[in-house]
Amino acid sequence: MRYAAIDVGSNAVRLLIADIIENGSEITFKKNTFIRVPLRLGDDAFLDKKIGEKKSDDLVKTMSAFKLLMDVYKVKEYMACATSAMREAENGAELIKRIKTEGDLILKIVEGAEEANIIYSTHIAERLDLNKNYLYIDVGGGSTELSIFVQGKVEDSKSFPIGTVRMLDNADIPETWDEMHTWIKNHTRIYKNLVGIGTGGNINKLFRLSDEKDGKPLSISKLNEIYSQLNAYSLKERISVLGLNHDRADVIIPASEIYLTVMKWASIKQIYVPKVGMADGIIQVLIDKYLKA
Repeated sequence: MRYAAIDVGSNAVRLLIADIIENGSEITFKKNTFIRVPLRLGDDAFLDKKIGEKKSDDLVKTMSAFKLLMDVYKVKEYMACATSAMREAENGAELIKRIKTEGDLILKIVEGAEEANIIYSTHIAERLDLNKNYLYIDVGGGSTELSIFVQGKVEDSKSFPIGTVRMLDNADIPETWDEMHTWIKNHTRIYKNLVGIGTGGNINKLFRLSDEKDGKPLSISKLNEIYSQLNAYSLKERISVLGLNHDRADVIIPASEIYLTVMKWASIKQIYVPKVGMADGIIQVLIDKYLKA
């Protein structure tokens, strides 16, 4: 049996098709197919407050193609979620109608808090050391979701409109950074030795560049060192010398800045990178809904 997750983000649109594995009472999933299309909807949404005709057409085509692929893979259930860019685009609802009519696919716009909850559906809390307190940092193209985990449970959570594409477009505002700083200060000062958990495509790439072993945390000094190295290269060099994808080579700089800033403000010395994201969370939501109900 297969489930599918579609994540319509501000930088890229992703399709994850997963094989569902039932072993007695335990239900897990294995990634079968993953496709990422770098549409960068945020460029239109954050600057013009609407998705332009070209990107709208590309999104409808991408979603139609995803639907056809799901049919070929005989996907039983799917869930498609759109985040920050579609939340802010004035023509978001109109685009959803087009996708339903032309692509026969239901897309739902999720708010920041729901986006965070979907990511936590990966049950990451169950794998945490209950004696430690964690700040969960998920950085996307349009927003950053922060949550504090105490004894494996979410104590507090907040979504901020600060993201990599938004920063590249100079569409982030100082007041939002101030608001995030205040929230972090107010919500983290009571916890000593807070540990970070980072999700998102950029932190996964930064972790791979660190050569750390899987499961080991990344120190703030090592992250800062990688950031300085990346920053020393031009955009072209990051693509040709380091082998980064075009749509990763620019956003990885603001992503590094967000992670480093949050870690500094929260006095976090190390961050774990569990390689899960929105699409993994959607698959888990589907499992919880249809198989564990």
